[in-house]
Amino acid sequence: MGEAVSYPLEFDAEWEFLQSGPPEEKACFAALGIRHGATWMTEADDRLAKRIRTSVYVSTYPLAQWLAWNWWRLRWEPESGAPAWALAHRLSSVGGGYVWPNITIASDGERVALTVKPTRAEPSASLRYIADLSVAVGAAEFEAALDRFLGQVQAQLRAEGVAETNFDRIWNAVREERADPDAALWRRFEAMLGFDPDEADPSLIERMVADTAVLGKEAVAEIAAEHAGGEPPSRQHLIDLAGQIGFDAHPADAVRLSTAGKPRRTEALPAWRRGAEMAKALRVQEKLGSDPIPNARLSAMCGLSSSVLGQDGGSFRFAFALDRDRTSGAVVLRSKYETGRRFDLARLLGDRLSGDAGTLFPATAAYTYRQKLQRAFAAELLCPFEALEEMLGEDRSAAAVENAAQRFGVSELTVRTLLVNHGRLGREDLIGDTEAMQAA
Repeated sequence: MGEAVSYPLEFDAEWEFLQSGPPEEKACFAALGIRHGATWMTEADDRLAKRIRTSVYVSTYPLAQWLAWNWWRLRWEPESGAPAWALAHRLSSVGGGYVWPNITIASDGERVALTVKPTRAEPSASLRYIADLSVAVGAAEFEAALDRFLGQVQAQLRAEGVAETNFDRIWNAVREERADPDAALWRRFEAMLGFDPDEADPSLIERMVADTAVLGKEAVAEIAAEHAGGEPPSRQHLIDLAGQIGFDAHPADAVRLSTAGKPRRTEALPAWRRGAEMAKALRVQEKLGSDPIPNARLSAMCGLSSSVLGQDGGSFRFAFALDRDRTSGAVVLRSKYETGRRFDLARLLGDRLSGDAGTLFPATAAYTYRQKLQRAFAAELLCPFEALEEMLGEDRSAAAVENAAQRFGVSELTVRTLLVNHGRLGREDLIGDTEAMQAA
């Protein structure tokens, strides 16, 4: 016999007996434990048994149905402040009469974060979840963990003689859609807009799918994430904006990063680290040293006129570069302030260098991997951390941060974010600052 295979993320179900209830609930009653490696997310204080548990007694049927119904949103929808977001991303909303762990699941498209918090101590509750941790797994690993668990639940239902259930119908449909590229893209766009299956306006999704032919599906997905619950701008609207308030650009003149300088794209590499490594490689390639980058040099690296950052221009909800062809295009900036516009340009350059195909390069406020990579790239390019740390020494005061921001031509927020990402400040120093939290 071969050795048992161990997976980092696992939903462990040991089937138990339940005396009463609907057939599917009885069939799927189990001691359920959710773990990442040897770390249990379902660790709980059982007051009746007077011991700490790593698994809890629940029916896995409502959980399986919830996971199947929300599969597309769990897989693709980034963290959002939309009121309905939590219902599709927190296990506490599963229901079914059971107390579920306080686990929030959020994807950035390439990695999935599972954040676990203790539940409140209630005098009448005999069980309280006590795990307090956060783990991130690759999207493929997350998919595989759900496939194993939901397949196990489906097999248990058949083994107990329970005919096809609502869960089966939902899960079978999801599996069919995943195998169909067109259906999968449709569902992905719905999810990134914050909609459950078939809840979005079909004409909106059809238009977005059509726009991918020119803009690229990844770029359209990024814009969808920026407009959760709303309607993203169409390709024609972006073209019109580029013509009205955009700056002329020459994509062929933008700096390129040598293949040797690009970090290998892997799910194991967090977005902020990959972005920072790209920026370091570009600084070495372009012989920039650790000095601040002048406006003219930054503009030239982006294929723009040296006077762009000194010009007054319109702004839009998000910055973007739109290529008409290899030699012509336009750049629209978001910020009205010089430091913000420098950051916009650096983000757009990082997006172009990251290698995503298409003619549109958006820099949005979404929590996707692509946007987090851009922000990290821009911060490290404009304000290299080693030079920042040398300048600050042990001084983390507001005055020191302000002086550093002025020296490198960035916002104080950028400086604080770099310090947090490198462990020099606590993450609580960014609480209340949404954009900073997105950059982490």
